[in-house]
Amino acid sequence: MPADRRLAALAVTLLALAGAFLMWQFASPTWALIRGDEAGPAAFILSLRGVKLAALVAVGLAIGTATILFQTVSENRILTPGILGFDALFIFVQTLLVFTMGGFGLASIGAGAQFLIDTSVMVVAACALFSVLLGAKSGPRDLSRMLLTGVIIGVLLRSLSGLMGRMIDPSEFAIVQGKMFATFGAVDRGNLILASLLIAPALLASLALARRLDVMGLGRQTALGLGLDHDRWVLVVLALVAVLTASATALVGPVTFLGLLAASLARSLLGTHRHALLIPATALIAAIILVAGQFVFERLLGQESSLAVIIEFVGGLVFLALVLKGKSA
Repeated sequence: MPADRRLAALAVTLLALAGAFLMWQFASPTWALIRGDEAGPAAFILSLRGVKLAALVAVGLAIGTATILFQTVSENRILTPGILGFDALFIFVQTLLVFTMGGFGLASIGAGAQFLIDTSVMVVAACALFSVLLGAKSGPRDLSRMLLTGVIIGVLLRSLSGLMGRMIDPSEFAIVQGKMFATFGAVDRGNLILASLLIAPALLASLALARRLDVMGLGRQTALGLGLDHDRWVLVVLALVAVLTASATALVGPVTFLGLLAASLARSLLGTHRHALLIPATALIAAIILVAGQFVFERLLGQESSLAVIIEFVGGLVFLALVLKGKSA
């Protein structure tokens, strides 16, 4: 089957899963009792499902796209944006807010303000790291140094988070623990709108850069030989990675290996290096994984918090398999 038809099949699969997620058991006797003569209660339940579904799709699209972009500029298929310490920075910010403001103080600033703080800190920190280590004033391009710096910063932030976690009240530390794994059960509508306003333009910009990404995937020297200002576009792409990853993480929490799992499946399914196909395929597969996983665990198994743990477990196994097989290029 041609790659474009496989991409269309992925889109149809996501639409079918979304419909099943929204309408599951809608025609059952229980739903008939809920509906009664008024559509109010049913509409309320569907709206809750709709918000959760939108969050699942938005996070999947953002994380999948960010991973493909990051793997292209880093010229390594086993890396994810999490290697730069986004997850560690998110947990550090949450711990710092609880440490300085307390649980009640954190609740008083509102969900929207927390989202903006988390997103702003992660984007600014990432862009500062990119500009310092890859900018014109820092000397030759050195992605390896940037990746190593991200790993070290991540370790430092985790250590600081652990130290503050030992100093705060145990009841308040439970707030931080609730942020350590992604959760889709209580997504704030306002935050979802804010995240969508950030993710949608970044997704469109990523697709617009598909041809340049194809050239960048050939390597820096080849790209320069073909007339592409490689270093400048690397910074642009990394800025998009920062926006996508920060928005998704601030919305639901860290999902480290989702992008790696989706990118590996997309490359295997399509068998192409064209980013015009890889980007939407990876984004759709990541969204399918989240929607299908949440549907199975929540609707069929009655579980609320297993999805993120399972994704991290399976993604970790995929990461180890890629490392052992040496598929880094």
